[in-house]
Amino acid sequence: MVPGLQFRFDDSDQAARVNRLYDSLRSQSPQDAWLAAVCGLAEAKLESHTHGDLPRWRAALARLPATGPAAVLDGPVPELGAQAPDPESLRETLMELHPWRKGPLRVGGLLIETEWRSDWKWQRVASRLNLKGHRVLDIGSGNGYFGMRMLGAGARYVVGIDPTLVFVMQWLACRHFSGEIPNYVLPLGIEELPDTPVEWDTVFSMGVLYHRKNPLHHLERIYALLKKGGTLVLETLVLPKGREECLLVPGDRYARMRNVWGIPGIARLSGWVEEAGFSQAEVVDITPTTTLEQRSTDWMRFESLDQALDPQDRTLTVEGLPAPVRAVIVARK
Repeated sequence: MVPGLQFRFDDSDQAARVNRLYDSLRSQSPQDAWLAAVCGLAEAKLESHTHGDLPRWRAALARLPATGPAAVLDGPVPELGAQAPDPESLRETLMELHPWRKGPLRVGGLLIETEWRSDWKWQRVASRLNLKGHRVLDIGSGNGYFGMRMLGAGARYVVGIDPTLVFVMQWLACRHFSGEIPNYVLPLGIEELPDTPVEWDTVFSMGVLYHRKNPLHHLERIYALLKKGGTLVLETLVLPKGREECLLVPGDRYARMRNVWGIPGIARLSGWVEEAGFSQAEVVDITPTTTLEQRSTDWMRFESLDQALDPQDRTLTVEGLPAPVRAVIVARK
């Protein structure tokens, strides 16, 4: 059973709250009121959550086999836990937490081939960063894959936030095998974080900006979360070469996604970063997304990028818009 995994408490016994899911995160900075408040918000949200799949997910977590905790985090495929005694049973249990989008991961000896080759994305940014000793906030963290890679690169601890509850369940499953490594995923969005002052060393925002109705406000919020001299790592969709100053507002859908509000050219994106107050902004990568990097697998059986592209012209989406290109900008406060 995952340490501290409780979603509901006996109201008649408030002492039960001592066994709180994020207590080990609180202990990273015991005097940090902001961190304590965020942990409380996350626990309260889990306690009161009414998602219809939550009982099934909790049952799956309870069935995870007991293996020795272990975590090897310095390679492209984080390896968590000792070999499970029954790989097929473990596979069936972890499939209850479908879809697995960020990875790859090896859990209890079982390879999880996720929708995204997130290791490719990490390789594009890792050489430009020094995370040793850093306190890192990862906005839109998913199941915590990138947090594991950040720890492998020397981060002190990583706090991921993602409002999608199944990703928190996946993180709990990973934590069952890894033990209490200082990588956390909280079921929160950036808009739920307290406005009180806080100073992170590094903030990642990968695959989030195009989902925000007001991208400049998102960047300004990150600016406020960073300490002076802190680092922003921003990864997002951009328009292809030749449309650097443009802004595409897709309307109903982009690549079958409903919640894409705007895709800028790289020059416009850089302008937003500077307008938010950042300096030393550097575009460190621009790469078209391919169906080798984002694809359907046994662990993510829904439609993926292949079904979102025009079958006759792979430079276009099925809506006739430019196919996905992603850029990474690193900037300082």
